[in-house]
Amino acid sequence: MTGAQNASLRVLIAPDCFGDTLTAVEAAQAIAVGWQQARPDDELSLAPQSDGGPGFVGVLASRLGELRHIRVAGPLSSDVDADWVFDPVSNTAYIECAQACGLALLGGPPTVQTAEAAHSEGVGQLIAAALAAGATRIAVGLGGSGSTDGGRGMVAALGGVAAARAALAGVDLIAASDVEHPLLGVRGAAHVFGPQKGADPATVLKLEQRMTQWAAELDAVAGRAISTEPGAGAAGGIGAALLALGGRRESGAAIIAEYTHLADDVAAADLIITGEGRFDDQSLHGKVVSALANGAREHHTPVLVLAGQVTLDDETLRAAGILVAFSITDFAGSVQLAIDDAANQLAGLACKTAVELGNSGETRYR
Repeated sequence: MTGAQNASLRVLIAPDCFGDTLTAVEAAQAIAVGWQQARPDDELSLAPQSDGGPGFVGVLASRLGELRHIRVAGPLSSDVDADWVFDPVSNTAYIECAQACGLALLGGPPTVQTAEAAHSEGVGQLIAAALAAGATRIAVGLGGSGSTDGGRGMVAALGGVAAARAALAGVDLIAASDVEHPLLGVRGAAHVFGPQKGADPATVLKLEQRMTQWAAELDAVAGRAISTEPGAGAAGGIGAALLALGGRRESGAAIIAEYTHLADDVAAADLIITGEGRFDDQSLHGKVVSALANGAREHHTPVLVLAGQVTLDDETLRAAGILVAFSITDFAGSVQLAIDDAANQLAGLACKTAVELGNSGETRYR
């Protein structure tokens, strides 16, 4: 490279997790390794992100608070080890439902049986631990759950609806999620997310019926139709239970952005690299990628996306403020290799992208 092509860049690397294959922290490290191989003079800043799903706790633990460990009920019959973060300065606890009832804890691929049996009891145990530690603010990251019980298990672990509301009175309870789906109906938890958790059509209807009865109880306790509110269907309906217990919904991506000082990092960057497992239309609605693109727009900072799979066309990318997106699957040549060797393939894609940037000059992406 010569002239402008030799200029070093301040590169912000801020990916979400890549499904069950890479945490956000692992993804950021892989991108950094690959990028540094091709452009060793660039100044890299790693700021892994989350929208409240898997990795929510890990990202926060890397920036603030104390990482704590507890044994809780898993989504099926076995107990699991779960992490949560406590910030003693603000008396805030950060909990991730995927730590207790995540799809990855099912012990194998989801099935019709697991879709019906999986529960959220462990999430309630995590909340109880946070209360015992003196937390006055509890943020529950929603996403990646293997359960569709409407948060019934979580509430039961807290002693039932009345006891849970009493225990959480005076606590700032936050449902950290960017999912806008209600609890019930064709856009609700069972119909939209049930199939991803192993439910066949008959099981979806069974889950819907079960949650319809539960929703009536939650609405009555809350004194309003919380089951119809945006985010009620998050994490298999845990969102609805949190709202009924006095909680409020807040963007998970916004919480992470605040505590990782993302706005400052974006303002200082010459180039932003982000990514996730599947980059599709959903990614552009309140997810990490869209939040970064929106923040970068005012600084005219180019945004690159490295993702497991990319389904968006160039016109859609430009409209969203993203200049280019590359797929690990395309780079690896197969979905299986992209999954089995995710870190190395992501590093390779990052290196290839950095080489192309160096060969053509960074203005290609501006």
